[in-house]
Amino acid sequence: MLVRWNLAYSLSYRDIEELAAERGLKVDHFTVNRWVIFYSPQLEESFRKNYKRTINTSYRMDETYLKIKCKDVYLYRAVDKFGKTIDFKLSETRDKKQLFHFFKSVLAKMVFQKK
Repeated sequence: MLVRWNLAYSLSYRDIEELAAERGLKVDHFTVNRWVIFYSPQLEESFRKNYKRTINTSYRMDETYLKIKCKDVYLYRAVDKFGKTIDFKLSETRDKKQLFHFFKSVLAKMVFQKK
């Protein structure tokens, strides 16, 4: 529970120590730090296995431009066939190299999630 509080909310280890003390647990903030370092990879693996949605193999790339804080920026999106956004990228310029790397990362995510 204490590790989850640290991962889910922006609480310091001392804040978590105080919350634990309110619930009758006597724990040091450094111990919470060690627990977070030890249990975070296990929690992430469990989350990826049980809660992360799979990406469909069919997707489309979308390009448009937006005004953000009075500046024109390009929005690149990868959208699956159901209209759900897989990933997006904001860029101030239309750089082909950046766009190629974005496409490559989207494909890598799709391959990673299919396993």
